[in-house]
Amino acid sequence: MKPNRIVINFDNQESAPARRDAGRQRSSRSGVGRVLAIIAVLLVLIVGGIAGGGYLWWRHYQASPAYSLALLVDATQRNDRQAIDSILDTDKIATDFVSQIRARVPASAIWAPQVDLTKMTSSAKVKETLHDQLVKEVQRLTDIAADKPLVLIALAVPRFADIKQENNQAHATVNLKDEQIQLTMVQNGDRWRVIAVQDEKLAKMLAQAMINTLPANGGHLQDELQRQLNNLPNLGH
Repeated sequence: MKPNRIVINFDNQESAPARRDAGRQRSSRSGVGRVLAIIAVLLVLIVGGIAGGGYLWWRHYQASPAYSLALLVDATQRNDRQAIDSILDTDKIATDFVSQIRARVPASAIWAPQVDLTKMTSSAKVKETLHDQLVKEVQRLTDIAADKPLVLIALAVPRFADIKQENNQAHATVNLKDEQIQLTMVQNGDRWRVIAVQDEKLAKMLAQAMINTLPANGGHLQDELQRQLNNLPNLGH
């Protein structure tokens, strides 16, 4: 008769805790994976929301007077006349300058009956002078924007221009290089056009160009108008 033997399987006793530990590790990894997945989804939603909000803001900004001013600055720095003329309404700017001059020049017998301001302003030479000087002035004041991307220029405009918009009209006060220019703009589709400019130097340049259009035999009249012009230190403001 063989004695009974008790056999203890230590391998099984050791493998059970190991299996439990492995299960816990797998469960832990699975939980971490779920947390990371949730975080990733949240990050995608946040980034997508920021990108979407930024896109909508940019689209809205592109329809603002500030963006049209940025386009004007960019166009003048690139000497893109077609783009410049899409924003500057030279005819209306010239007409407004005449109103400024009329309001400040005494309505003397010499000025009123003998000088047709409307005809002088409509002169191609006067308009060309106004256009060229206005572009040069914008180029000079915004030379820091040369070779800069349009996006950067557009984002910088609110720092230098105080713009007050009322429906389809806007008034902008631009402060650059310790100088101030006031602009009046009107909405034109998705863009805005400048229809009036208040600037002392430009007003005097236009007045000078108008005087130069007088007949060569009008020397006395030219001298009188020149004298009146020289007595207007604040013309344009």
